[in-house]
Amino acid sequence: MAEWLSFRDAPRIVVPPPGPRSRELLAAQSRLETDAVAYPRYFPIAPRRAQGSTIEDVDGNRFLDWVAGICVLNVGHRHPRVVAAVEAQAAEIWHALELPTEARIRFLETLQGLLPGELRGRARLFLTVTGGDAVETAVNLADHAQRRRGTIAFSGAYHGVHGGVANLTSGRRYRAPNSFTGGSVVRVPYPDPYRPVLGADDGAAGTMSYLEHLVNDPHSGVDPPSAVVVEPILGEGGYVVPPDDFLPSLREFCDRHDLLLIADEVQTGLGRTGRMWAVEHANVTPDLLCIAKSIGGGLPLSVVAYRADLVPDLPRGFHLGTFRGNPLALAAGAETLKILGEGDLLERTRQRGPRIVERLDELAQRHPTLGNVRGRGFMIGAEFVHDRTSRKPWGERAAAMRAALLARGVLMHTAGGWDQVLRFMAPLVIEDELLERGLMAFEESLESLETVHAPARAAGPHGPRSGAGELRRPAEHAVPVPGVPPVPGPVLES
Repeated sequence: MAEWLSFRDAPRIVVPPPGPRSRELLAAQSRLETDAVAYPRYFPIAPRRAQGSTIEDVDGNRFLDWVAGICVLNVGHRHPRVVAAVEAQAAEIWHALELPTEARIRFLETLQGLLPGELRGRARLFLTVTGGDAVETAVNLADHAQRRRGTIAFSGAYHGVHGGVANLTSGRRYRAPNSFTGGSVVRVPYPDPYRPVLGADDGAAGTMSYLEHLVNDPHSGVDPPSAVVVEPILGEGGYVVPPDDFLPSLREFCDRHDLLLIADEVQTGLGRTGRMWAVEHANVTPDLLCIAKSIGGGLPLSVVAYRADLVPDLPRGFHLGTFRGNPLALAAGAETLKILGEGDLLERTRQRGPRIVERLDELAQRHPTLGNVRGRGFMIGAEFVHDRTSRKPWGERAAAMRAALLARGVLMHTAGGWDQVLRFMAPLVIEDELLERGLMAFEESLESLETVHAPARAAGPHGPRSGAGELRRPAEHAVPVPGVPPVPGPVLES
């Protein structure tokens, strides 16, 4: 990287987290805010400022941020170019409803030029605010275009948790509190090579055979749907990478049966997998594309891109919202798209991702609780199991790893049906030195939780070696190793 964006001395632990000032703010939040707040339970710190791929808390600790706001910060915290774009826009106008500001047109034109496949330059764009709102809009558009209702979705799917879109999300814990039920959703097992339900020896053949049964068998119990909504890689479902033939087969299936294909790229899009869009790995063009998270550079913004011929004339006010297309977010979004579309950032992500998987795979060979490592680009999952024979998910071990990493100054979060998967989702701009320090902290955290340690590896001039061509931690930067706290429980009581 030509430019160093992060705090150079991260990770730096000056007081075991949570420090005294963080405890004060956590207690105040617990007293003043709803019990539904979740993230302080996983990361009991109070951030003060952030740069690049690092966060500093109010106690002076500095953390490597491998969460990135759940893939919101692909270009990192406060990228100088994004900051400059927001500051320039703030001097002009902050809120404009749907009126055509220069920021709006600049964003729309930039995004049009970066869309995948046949959507590029030929799509209509619908601005929304959140990822869930984008998916709900896309489903409404599909139903409107097809003049019928019903959506095929997959197990492990996460498409949002508010309003009607919660029905598309598979997790019971997300749907249980939701009172806005409705719509017709047919759930199909996602093709998971590590945990196959319909077989995995023949790629996605089992899943596709089941889909054909649903639409062809008059006694399947399923009325003709309008669309299929799919994550190219499962996000909250555990960073599951499907077989290579899955998306192309799904595209062909939709074409055969007059179904629209909705790709939810809220988490996979904008360079996260090493391509601008994850569907590009399979050379597939969806009919509707849902975009959010990093599209606003950290500000709330989402988009639905859909085939221009799909719905020639939408009713005015279709799926309204006051804050859709906020000028500040659009300015940040346009600059984020330019950063991702220029230079070698995506190529570097494609190159570095497999090296991270290789490093984690090496650890898995010595630590059997690390049952499976998979991913694409900077979207990598490390799944923990009780044993490799049964593959019984071990969510408690993943939570303990999250706590051990926090103590060492690395923020990493879980996913999966049993919260058994640690997911690597660092900003794409993370510096190699910081990436290596984080990997060393991951290894030390693993070893700290094992009752039997593997033999020490031979040390080279830059510290322990895992193999040729690896990323290395500079010798002058030692990873701090404070005591490992217990698995985070409820936030401090007020």
